[in-house]
Amino acid sequence: MTDRRAVLSIDVELFSQTPAYRNANGSAERAGIGLDGLSFLRDALAEHDARSTGFIVSELADSHPGAIRAFADAGHEIGSHTHTHRLLSALDSATQREEIERSRKMLIETTGRNVHGFRAPAFDLADDHFEVLAQAGYTYDSSIVSSRAIPGWYGGEYDVHRPTPATGIDADAPADMRELPVSVMPGLRLPLTGTWLRFFGPRYTILGMRWLARRGITPILYVHPWECVELPDVEGVPSRVYWHTGAWMRRAIERILSSDFRFVSAREVVESGTGEDGPKTDGGE
Repeated sequence: MTDRRAVLSIDVELFSQTPAYRNANGSAERAGIGLDGLSFLRDALAEHDARSTGFIVSELADSHPGAIRAFADAGHEIGSHTHTHRLLSALDSATQREEIERSRKMLIETTGRNVHGFRAPAFDLADDHFEVLAQAGYTYDSSIVSSRAIPGWYGGEYDVHRPTPATGIDADAPADMRELPVSVMPGLRLPLTGTWLRFFGPRYTILGMRWLARRGITPILYVHPWECVELPDVEGVPSRVYWHTGAWMRRAIERILSSDFRFVSAREVVESGTGEDGPKTDGGE
Protein backbone atom coordinates (compact mmCIF):
# COMPACT_ATOMS: atom_id res chain seq x y z
CA MET A 1 0.00 0.00 0.00
CA THR A 2 1.21 3.50 -0.79
CA ASP A 3 2.60 5.68 1.99
CA ARG A 4 1.16 8.80 0.37
CA ARG A 5 -1.91 9.98 2.23
CA ALA A 6 -4.82 12.13 1.10
CA VAL A 7 -8.11 13.24 2.63
CA LEU A 8 -11.34 13.05 0.66
CA SER A 9 -13.60 14.90 3.07
CA ILE A 10 -17.35 15.19 2.55
CA ASP A 11 -19.40 18.29 3.28
CA VAL A 12 -22.63 16.48 4.13
CA GLU A 13 -25.48 18.76 3.16
CA LEU A 14 -28.59 18.40 1.04
CA PHE A 15 -29.16 20.23 -2.24
CA SER A 16 -31.87 22.24 -0.47
CA GLN A 17 -29.34 23.44 2.13
CA THR A 18 -26.96 25.01 -0.39
CA PRO A 19 -26.90 28.80 -0.75
CA ALA A 20 -27.59 28.41 -4.49
CA TYR A 21 -30.88 26.64 -3.74
CA ARG A 22 -31.88 28.94 -0.90
CA ASN A 23 -31.39 31.99 -3.09
CA ALA A 24 -33.33 30.53 -6.05
CA ASN A 25 -36.83 31.47 -7.12
CA GLY A 26 -38.09 27.92 -7.57
CA SER A 27 -38.01 24.77 -5.49
CA ALA A 28 -37.75 21.01 -5.98
CA GLU A 29 -40.76 18.74 -5.68
CA ARG A 30 -38.91 16.08 -3.70
CA ALA A 31 -37.02 16.30 -0.43
CA GLY A 32 -33.78 14.72 0.72
CA ILE A 33 -31.85 15.39 -2.51
CA GLY A 34 -28.32 14.24 -1.77
CA LEU A 35 -28.97 11.35 0.62
CA ASP A 36 -28.44 8.83 -2.18
CA GLY A 37 -25.13 10.55 -2.86
CA LEU A 38 -24.04 9.95 0.72
CA SER A 39 -24.89 6.26 0.32
CA PHE A 40 -22.81 6.14 -2.87
CA LEU A 41 -19.86 7.78 -1.15
CA ARG A 42 -20.07 5.41 1.80
CA ASP A 43 -20.07 2.39 -0.55
CA ALA A 44 -17.26 3.79 -2.74
CA LEU A 45 -15.07 4.46 0.28
CA ALA A 46 -15.66 0.93 1.54
CA GLU A 47 -14.79 -0.56 -1.84
CA HIS A 48 -11.45 1.24 -1.81
CA ASP A 49 -10.75 0.59 1.89
CA ALA A 50 -10.69 4.35 2.39
CA ARG A 51 -11.54 6.46 5.41
CA SER A 52 -13.07 9.90 5.29
CA THR A 53 -14.30 12.77 7.43
CA GLY A 54 -17.88 13.91 7.03
CA PHE A 55 -18.43 17.54 8.01
CA ILE A 56 -22.14 17.19 8.62
CA VAL A 57 -24.97 19.72 8.76
CA SER A 58 -26.54 18.52 11.98
CA GLU A 59 -30.12 19.20 10.85
CA LEU A 60 -29.64 15.89 9.02
CA ALA A 61 -29.00 14.12 12.31
CA ASP A 62 -32.54 15.16 13.25
CA SER A 63 -34.30 14.57 9.92
CA HIS A 64 -32.27 11.56 8.68
CA PRO A 65 -30.46 10.06 11.69
CA GLY A 66 -30.13 6.62 10.11
CA ALA A 67 -28.04 7.95 7.23
CA ILE A 68 -25.71 9.79 9.60
CA ARG A 69 -25.35 6.79 11.93
CA ALA A 70 -24.61 4.51 8.97
CA PHE A 71 -21.78 6.81 7.86
CA ALA A 72 -20.31 6.88 11.36
CA ASP A 73 -20.74 3.12 11.82
CA ALA A 74 -18.76 2.57 8.60
CA GLY A 75 -15.74 3.92 10.48
CA HIS A 76 -15.60 7.49 9.22
CA GLU A 77 -14.82 10.54 11.31
CA ILE A 78 -17.71 12.83 12.19
CA GLY A 79 -17.16 16.59 12.01
CA SER A 80 -19.49 19.58 12.05
CA HIS A 81 -20.68 21.79 9.19
CA THR A 82 -22.95 23.87 11.52
CA HIS A 83 -26.58 23.08 12.29
CA THR A 84 -28.39 24.70 9.36
CA HIS A 85 -25.60 25.56 6.85
CA ARG A 86 -26.14 29.31 7.03
CA LEU A 87 -23.20 31.64 6.40
CA LEU A 88 -21.70 32.43 9.79
CA SER A 89 -20.73 36.00 8.90
CA ALA A 90 -24.40 36.78 8.17
CA LEU A 91 -25.48 35.81 11.70
CA ASP A 92 -25.27 37.67 14.99
CA SER A 93 -22.77 36.34 17.52
CA ALA A 94 -25.36 34.49 19.62
CA THR A 95 -26.73 32.66 16.58
CA GLN A 96 -23.23 31.82 15.39
CA ARG A 97 -22.51 30.17 18.72
CA GLU A 98 -25.79 28.27 18.63
CA GLU A 99 -25.02 26.95 15.12
CA ILE A 100 -21.59 25.74 16.24
CA GLU A 101 -22.46 24.40 19.69
CA ARG A 102 -25.78 22.79 18.79
CA SER A 103 -24.27 20.99 15.83
CA ARG A 104 -21.52 19.33 17.85
CA LYS A 105 -23.89 18.29 20.63
CA MET A 106 -26.46 16.81 18.21
CA LEU A 107 -23.86 14.90 16.17
CA ILE A 108 -22.35 13.38 19.32
CA GLU A 109 -25.78 12.34 20.57
CA THR A 110 -26.78 10.84 17.21
CA THR A 111 -23.59 8.93 16.40
CA GLY A 112 -22.04 8.25 19.79
CA ARG A 113 -18.76 9.58 18.38
CA ASN A 114 -16.76 12.55 19.60
CA VAL A 115 -16.61 15.53 17.24
CA HIS A 116 -13.24 17.26 16.96
CA GLY A 117 -13.36 19.02 13.58
CA PHE A 118 -15.37 21.85 12.06
CA ARG A 119 -15.80 23.31 8.58
CA ALA A 120 -17.67 26.55 7.98
CA PRO A 121 -20.29 26.70 5.19
CA ALA A 122 -18.72 28.23 2.05
CA PHE A 123 -15.46 28.62 4.04
CA ASP A 124 -17.01 31.73 5.58
CA LEU A 125 -15.45 32.67 8.92
CA ALA A 126 -17.03 34.99 11.48
CA ASP A 127 -15.23 37.09 14.07
CA ASP A 128 -13.64 35.13 16.94
CA HIS A 129 -14.04 31.97 14.85
CA PHE A 130 -11.37 29.90 16.58
CA GLU A 131 -12.22 31.07 20.09
CA VAL A 132 -15.88 30.08 19.60
CA LEU A 133 -14.85 26.68 18.24
CA ALA A 134 -12.54 26.01 21.19
CA GLN A 135 -15.20 26.99 23.70
CA ALA A 136 -17.63 24.59 22.01
CA GLY A 137 -15.15 21.70 22.35
CA TYR A 138 -13.62 21.45 18.87
CA THR A 139 -9.88 20.90 18.49
CA TYR A 140 -9.36 21.69 14.81
CA ASP A 141 -10.88 23.67 11.95
CA SER A 142 -10.81 23.06 8.18
CA SER A 143 -12.32 26.27 6.80
CA ILE A 144 -9.30 27.90 5.15
CA VAL A 145 -8.72 27.71 1.39
CA SER A 146 -5.54 29.48 0.29
CA SER A 147 -6.79 30.08 -3.22
CA ARG A 148 -6.44 33.13 -5.36
CA ALA A 149 -9.32 35.58 -4.99
CA ILE A 150 -12.39 34.24 -6.79
CA PRO A 151 -14.90 37.08 -7.35
CA GLY A 152 -18.20 36.38 -5.62
CA TRP A 153 -16.82 33.32 -3.81
CA TYR A 154 -13.75 33.39 -1.56
CA GLY A 155 -9.97 33.47 -1.61
CA GLY A 156 -7.05 35.86 -1.57
CA GLU A 157 -6.69 36.14 2.21
CA TYR A 158 -4.38 33.26 3.13
CA ASP A 159 -1.19 31.49 2.13
CA VAL A 160 -1.07 28.33 4.24
CA HIS A 161 -0.95 24.82 2.79
CA ARG A 162 -0.14 22.50 5.70
CA PRO A 163 -1.73 21.84 9.08
CA THR A 164 -0.81 24.76 11.29
CA PRO A 165 -1.64 26.22 14.70
CA ALA A 166 -4.68 28.45 14.34
CA THR A 167 -2.55 31.28 15.72
CA GLY A 168 -0.95 31.31 12.26
CA ILE A 169 -4.33 32.44 10.92
CA ASP A 170 -5.50 34.56 13.84
CA ALA A 171 -2.98 35.69 16.46
CA ASP A 172 -5.76 35.71 19.08
CA ALA A 173 -6.78 32.09 18.45
CA PRO A 174 -6.41 29.57 21.30
CA ALA A 175 -2.90 28.11 21.31
CA ASP A 176 -4.06 24.48 21.07
CA MET A 177 -6.51 24.97 18.15
CA ARG A 178 -5.31 23.63 14.78
CA GLU A 179 -6.15 24.54 11.18
CA LEU A 180 -6.24 22.02 8.31
CA PRO A 181 -6.36 24.03 5.05
CA VAL A 182 -8.15 22.69 1.98
CA SER A 183 -5.75 22.08 -0.92
CA VAL A 184 -5.25 24.23 -4.00
CA MET A 185 -3.32 23.59 -7.21
CA PRO A 186 0.29 24.76 -6.80
CA GLY A 187 0.97 27.82 -8.94
CA LEU A 188 -2.57 28.17 -10.28
CA ARG A 189 -3.96 28.43 -6.73
CA LEU A 190 -7.45 27.19 -7.50
CA PRO A 191 -9.06 24.50 -5.31
CA LEU A 192 -8.47 20.89 -6.34
CA THR A 193 -12.07 19.86 -5.69
CA GLY A 194 -15.53 21.31 -5.20
CA THR A 195 -16.72 23.07 -8.34
CA TRP A 196 -13.18 22.98 -9.75
CA LEU A 197 -13.16 19.19 -9.94
CA ARG A 198 -16.37 19.35 -11.97
CA PHE A 199 -14.97 22.12 -14.19
CA PHE A 200 -11.52 20.64 -14.86
CA GLY A 201 -11.98 16.90 -14.31
CA PRO A 202 -10.32 14.24 -12.13
CA ARG A 203 -7.02 14.38 -14.04
CA TYR A 204 -6.64 17.98 -12.84
CA THR A 205 -7.32 16.93 -9.24
CA ILE A 206 -5.00 13.91 -9.30
CA LEU A 207 -2.21 15.94 -10.93
CA GLY A 208 -2.52 18.52 -8.17
CA MET A 209 -2.49 15.79 -5.53
CA ARG A 210 0.74 14.38 -6.94
CA TRP A 211 2.38 17.79 -7.13
CA LEU A 212 1.47 18.43 -3.50
CA ALA A 213 2.76 15.00 -2.47
CA ARG A 214 6.10 15.79 -4.14
CA ARG A 215 6.27 18.81 -1.82
CA GLY A 216 5.52 16.60 1.17
CA ILE A 217 2.00 18.01 1.55
CA THR A 218 -1.03 15.80 2.22
CA PRO A 219 -3.81 16.77 -0.24
CA ILE A 220 -7.05 17.81 1.47
CA LEU A 221 -10.05 17.44 -0.87
CA TYR A 222 -13.78 17.93 -0.41
CA VAL A 223 -16.95 16.83 -2.20
CA HIS A 224 -20.71 17.05 -1.57
CA PRO A 225 -23.26 14.20 -1.65
CA TRP A 226 -25.67 16.27 -3.78
CA GLU A 227 -23.01 16.49 -6.49
CA CYS A 228 -23.27 12.70 -6.88
CA VAL A 229 -26.98 12.56 -7.77
CA GLU A 230 -29.12 13.69 -10.68
CA LEU A 231 -30.39 17.13 -9.71
CA PRO A 232 -33.84 18.47 -10.64
CA ASP A 233 -34.08 21.73 -12.58
CA VAL A 234 -34.87 24.52 -10.15
CA GLU A 235 -35.52 28.03 -11.41
CA GLY A 236 -32.81 30.42 -10.29
CA VAL A 237 -30.10 27.86 -9.46
CA PRO A 238 -27.00 28.80 -11.52
CA SER A 239 -26.06 26.45 -14.35
CA ARG A 240 -22.58 25.92 -12.87
CA VAL A 241 -24.20 24.04 -9.98
CA TYR A 242 -25.49 21.40 -12.41
CA TRP A 243 -22.29 21.03 -14.45
CA HIS A 244 -20.95 17.44 -14.29
CA THR A 245 -23.09 16.33 -11.34
CA GLY A 246 -24.67 12.87 -11.09
CA ALA A 247 -23.06 9.97 -12.97
CA TRP A 248 -20.11 12.06 -14.17
CA MET A 249 -19.22 13.03 -10.60
CA ARG A 250 -19.58 9.47 -9.35
CA ARG A 251 -17.08 8.29 -11.98
CA ALA A 252 -14.71 11.13 -11.08
CA ILE A 253 -14.75 10.19 -7.39
CA GLU A 254 -14.15 6.52 -8.21
CA ARG A 255 -11.14 7.58 -10.27
CA ILE A 256 -9.73 9.70 -7.44
CA LEU A 257 -10.20 6.87 -4.94
CA SER A 258 -8.38 4.54 -7.37
CA SER A 259 -5.34 6.83 -7.49
CA ASP A 260 -2.04 5.99 -5.81
CA PHE A 261 -2.95 7.49 -2.43
CA ARG A 262 -4.12 6.10 0.90
CA PHE A 263 -7.24 7.98 1.98
CA VAL A 264 -7.46 8.80 5.68
CA SER A 265 -9.51 11.00 7.99
CA ALA A 266 -8.81 14.69 8.45
CA ARG A 267 -8.10 14.15 12.12
CA GLU A 268 -5.33 11.66 11.32
CA VAL A 269 -3.53 14.33 9.32
CA VAL A 270 -4.10 17.01 11.96
CA GLU A 271 -2.77 14.77 14.71
CA SER A 272 0.33 13.84 12.70
CA GLY A 273 1.44 17.43 13.21
CA THR A 274 2.84 18.59 9.88
CA GLY A 275 0.71 16.98 7.17
CA GLU A 276 3.95 15.91 5.49
CA ASP A 277 4.34 12.61 3.65
CA GLY A 278 8.05 12.35 3.03
CA PRO A 279 10.72 14.93 2.23
CA LYS A 280 10.08 17.96 0.07
CA THR A 281 11.81 17.70 -3.30
CA ASP A 282 11.38 21.16 -4.76
CA GLY A 283 11.70 23.68 -1.96
CA GLY A 284 8.05 23.61 -0.90
CA GLU A 285 5.47 26.27 -1.72
